[in-house]
Amino acid sequence: MTSRSLLSIPLALALAGCVIETRTGALQHDSVSVARDASEFLRVNLTMGAGNLRVSPGAAHFLDGDVTYNVESWKPVVKYTSAAGHGNLDISQPGLHRGQTGNVKYEWDLRLADNIPLDLAVHFGAGDAHLDLGNLSLRSVDVEMGVGRLDMDLRGSPRRDYEVRIRGGIGEATIRLPRETGVYAKAEGGIGSVHSTGLRQEGDHLVNDAYDHSKASIHLDIQGGIGSINLLAD
Repeated sequence: MTSRSLLSIPLALALAGCVIETRTGALQHDSVSVARDASEFLRVNLTMGAGNLRVSPGAAHFLDGDVTYNVESWKPVVKYTSAAGHGNLDISQPGLHRGQTGNVKYEWDLRLADNIPLDLAVHFGAGDAHLDLGNLSLRSVDVEMGVGRLDMDLRGSPRRDYEVRIRGGIGEATIRLPRETGVYAKAEGGIGSVHSTGLRQEGDHLVNDAYDHSKASIHLDIQGGIGSINLLAD
């Protein structure tokens, strides 16, 4: 286990034990949207303390989505700026909440434009994250998760190489991979395990059959603390 993995374990345990007494209110349903502009690249940064996160393609704008919450002060903050052809979109949960008691409901269902080059960063404290990313025009993906479950779907036909970096604390990460696009993966499970299908071991990494001849490839760097990593290319 690397020193980075060892450091992530006490941090994840601390997050798991950070429980906040939370007063809930009426259930709120809001729509969020960011209009397109002349930006040629888009960087999206998502920061959620605790809840359920879903990201998928298909937005008519840079961003379309729906958020649901019953703690009024947790209404997501959406900020967008653009300079020199680069758009920067930040969505964050106010405060720093990684655990709570009570009947708390907190969900983001976000859709992103699938025809603009995109860098995606996700910082997720606790809960479930479902990231359907294979049909986005990805340049990079960076996920940091404390406690919970990650389901990432990268199945698609990318036009360019891109890198995926995942750092997890306690929980399970399942990554669904394409068969016709080259895949190169380095995965370390810490105390947990690494399970793969449709990939073969080559030295300290895994590749699929398409890696040697694919025009584009996906490079994955995955480290988990306590839990399991599933790489599915079948």
